[in-house]
Amino acid sequence: MAFVTSALLGRSNFVARRAAPVVSRRAATTVMEMSPSVPFLEKPARLDDSMAGYTGFDPLGFSNFYDVKYLQEAEIKHCRICMLAALGWVFPELWHLPGEVFSYTNPLEAVQKVPFLGILQILFLVIAVEAKGWDRMNIEPSFEPGNYGFDPLGLSSSPSSAKWYADAEIKNGRLAMIAVGGMIHQSLLTGKGVLAQINAHEWFPVNFPLH
Repeated sequence: MAFVTSALLGRSNFVARRAAPVVSRRAATTVMEMSPSVPFLEKPARLDDSMAGYTGFDPLGFSNFYDVKYLQEAEIKHCRICMLAALGWVFPELWHLPGEVFSYTNPLEAVQKVPFLGILQILFLVIAVEAKGWDRMNIEPSFEPGNYGFDPLGLSSSPSSAKWYADAEIKNGRLAMIAVGGMIHQSLLTGKGVLAQINAHEWFPVNFPLH
């Protein structure tokens, strides 16, 4: 009887010793959280899902090397510029100011006709906006990226509406960045504005308008 009891106790201790490392390994194993937009990559550690337009997309890991607020500010600026550019790329084909300098419907040709003083005006405006943004980022640590206090229609009067419009701005801005890139290349290859290409049913390269 004593032999059987000692044998059983010895077996139970052996099983316990075999099982213990398995339990500890399972406890030590953590589940890696994956990026919502790129499921085979790990979620960027410094990106917060409460950020406007969050999708967890940072395959090159920029957020590991740069201030996330700086990256947000840069993206929002490019979003706004491209939303304006998408409208400006099409609008001259519908209406333009009188004068030959405003009569070019292909923006790639039109930009070469802008007077030198006009180019300086645009350059000074860009410098002023960049200086204001740099000042905010370095002097106001609690600044909110993209928030310049411009809301004449009161769209962000409540936190919920502010969040909704911030997400909408980022999403439309990202779409505009892709769209403007397509418009530039298509105008370069066909020599026409967007509406002229559609009306002429020209979808393939014909010539380079800047020759």
